Amino acid sequence: MGFAEEKNNPFAGIASYCHACIMNQARSAARFAELTEDQTERIIAAARAALEKAKAGDILVQHVVRRVADAIIQELGESPAFDIYAKLKEKSNILSLKYAGMLQKTIDDDECPFETGLQIAAAGNVIDFGARSYDTMNLDEELRILTEVPFARYDIAPLKKALESAATLLYLFDNSGEIVFDRLFIEVLQRLYPNLRIVGAVRDKPIINDATLEDAKTVGLDRLIPVISSGSVYPGTILAETTAAFQQVFQSADVILSKGQGNFETLWPLGDDRIFFLLRIKCDYVAALSRVKKDTLVLMHGLQP
Repeated sequence: MGFAEEKNNPFAGIASYCHACIMNQARSAARFAELTEDQTERIIAAARAALEKAKAGDILVQHVVRRVADAIIQELGESPAFDIYAKLKEKSNILSLKYAGMLQKTIDDDECPFETGLQIAAAGNVIDFGARSYDTMNLDEELRILTEVPFARYDIAPLKKALESAATLLYLFDNSGEIVFDRLFIEVLQRLYPNLRIVGAVRDKPIINDATLEDAKTVGLDRLIPVISSGSVYPGTILAETTAAFQQVFQSADVILSKGQGNFETLWPLGDDRIFFLLRIKCDYVAALSRVKKDTLVLMHGLQP
C-alpha cells in the first residue's frame, strides 16, 4: 500500500511508514528497562512478530506497544501492572508542578485566559516518551519554550460554541506531567463555565508514560474533578476495549476534549462532532493525515471535513 492509499484509510491497521518508529520505540523501552542484549533481541523479535501479524488483522499501533510492554515486563519478572516508566513519570510530574505557579500567573495576567490556558494545555503535550526517545528529551528546555509553539489548526470557535450549551465535558487525559497543564486549563474552564460538569479519564494501567489514577492523585487532579479509569491498557482509547462504565460516560458527554496523539489516532476515525482533539503532532505520518506540519499544535474538531 502506498502513502497516498494509506492516507485514504487512516489508522486502519498499521501503516508501513510506522514500522521503523515502532521498532525504535521498542529498542528505547528495552534500553530504559536495562534489559540484557539477549533480552532486547527477544523484545525486538516480539515487536516484529506483532507487526507481521498486523498485516492480517485489525491490530493497531497501540496493540503493538502494549505487547512490547508486556514482553518487557515478563523479561523483568514483574507483575502485569508493573510501571516501566515510573521514575520518568515521577520526574515529569515533579518538573511540571515546578512550572505550575509561573504558568498559573501567565493565565491570570492574560486578558484571554481561555486561549492562554488552552495553549498551555496543548503545549504540555511535548512530554511524550512514546512518540520520542526518552533519552533524547530535555524536558526542562521543552517546557521553557512551550508557549512559543504555534497552532497549525485552531478550531476554537466551534469549541467555545459547544461549551456554551454543554452540561458535561469528558476530558481524556494523555501523559503524566502533561496533566499538570491540563489541570490549569480545567481551572479556567470551571471559572468560565461554572455549571459545566467535567469528568476526566485516564489509562487503567501503566503504558509508556501515559497518566493513570495514581498520577492524577499525585498532581491533585482528583481534588478538582472526578477522575475515572477508561479501562484502556493502551496508549490511546480503543472504545471497544474500554469498560462499559467508561463507554456510558463517553456516550453521554456533550463535549469531549481528547488530549494527545494516541487518543487522536484511535478516536479521530469516528468522525464524532462532540470531540475536539488537542495535541502536538509528533510524527510525519500523522502530520500528513491531519494535513498539518509536524511539531505544531492542533485544536481539531472531530467532525471530519
